[in-house]
Amino acid sequence: MLLTSLASDDSNAADIADAVRIDNTVLSRSQLSGASAGVLEDLGGATRVAVLATPTAQTVLAVTGCLLAGVPVVPVPADVGVAERQHMLRDSGAQAWLGERPDDPAGLPHFSARSGSQQPHAVASCDDEDTALIIYTSGTTGPPKGVQLSRRALAADLDALAQAWQWSPDDVLVHGLPMYHVHGLVLGLVGSLRQGNRFVHTGKPTPEAYAAARGTLYFGVPTVWSRVVADPGAAAALRSARMLVSGSAALPVPVFDALVERTGHAPIERYGSTESLITLSTRVDGERRPGWVGVPLQGVQTKLVADDGSPVPHDGESIGRLAVRGPTLFNGYLNRPDATADAFDGDGWYRTGDVAVIDAQGMHRIVGRESVDLIKTGGFRVGAGEIETALLGHPAVAEVAVVGLPDDDLGQRIVAFVVASPAEPAQPGELIDYVAQQLSIHKRPREVRIVDALPRNAMGKVLKKALLT
Repeated sequence: MLLTSLASDDSNAADIADAVRIDNTVLSRSQLSGASAGVLEDLGGATRVAVLATPTAQTVLAVTGCLLAGVPVVPVPADVGVAERQHMLRDSGAQAWLGERPDDPAGLPHFSARSGSQQPHAVASCDDEDTALIIYTSGTTGPPKGVQLSRRALAADLDALAQAWQWSPDDVLVHGLPMYHVHGLVLGLVGSLRQGNRFVHTGKPTPEAYAAARGTLYFGVPTVWSRVVADPGAAAALRSARMLVSGSAALPVPVFDALVERTGHAPIERYGSTESLITLSTRVDGERRPGWVGVPLQGVQTKLVADDGSPVPHDGESIGRLAVRGPTLFNGYLNRPDATADAFDGDGWYRTGDVAVIDAQGMHRIVGRESVDLIKTGGFRVGAGEIETALLGHPAVAEVAVVGLPDDDLGQRIVAFVVASPAEPAQPGELIDYVAQQLSIHKRPREVRIVDALPRNAMGKVLKKALLT
């Protein structure tokens, strides 16, 4: 059973009165388990159900009830545009809204998420390969694609993370992230329901809310941790935690170092995608190296390949295209056999679209997306992330994004978009020289542009494609 902590035949499991705290609401394990009955009564036989994935008790009950009842869930972001939402509903074939609904429900019937009148054990039998979630990826070259995640993949990934992080029912997991992505929904909510730990959603991931939650295990994206280290009181409050986890974007090395200094914790960094779930992580009992995302989780294999398909050496320097294989992979894109075929090679390796380096100990460093972070300049292959890390070491740089722009001579020229630190003015020429001193000369930016802010999505990832125009 995917949600093992809610298994109705576990007579020895004591009910947890505050299994989930969200949106000023407390839900017990009995209430969560009983949500399956409401789904079976209202939506029994449904093939797919849309959930407006707001951080509310309705979302928690809807997702939990559907997973227990064997009804696939389509999480829909609350802030998505009308056209994109209609695409998700049409493409997924969702038959109803469960929980909250948008102002424009697109003609679908709506049901509130609730505990039904049947006993909680009245749940549907499910096969491990059945689809549990259909999560839509942001469409960079077309409409969003529906990623089909099986119950088997979710269970395998969450169990592998539990092993790497020593995640247990004694933990109190805290985050304030969106509930429609893998980070907030799968790891945060579903992971807690599988492990049996208490889960606290703070609404917004503010330093004050994190400090007040008094958790043992915290999830955050880099912007969250940047704000935490800027708040001495909040950072000190997290010293009592067991572990801090950063993901969804690269954690700047200065933020890593500041977390160590101000919270006493070297953060866990991990890597994954909607299609693969989490595949790499540093371990609670292993090395936590700034800028590196760890080793493959249990059951996961990785490899680096060159442009011609040949293997790339694991020397900690050579850049290659990252491919992964293992039990956490998705079951293809819904209604897109062409895109699914393109995502895998003939041996079942998933092409992540990311470029990385691996050292002799198996530690991975993600350079970035092949499309925007691998810069081919003057005959050299340069990773944008390495330059960004170097620039963040300069006191005048608060944020930075490095891209390759077309250049008639070099092929691509390295351009850095810099948000200056308020404490010190940033001088483009000085920053270019600084990188040339820190790294090989060919890795220096040819141009530095000072900007007020970098374009980011809801998870804090920089939208580099917006910088290429």
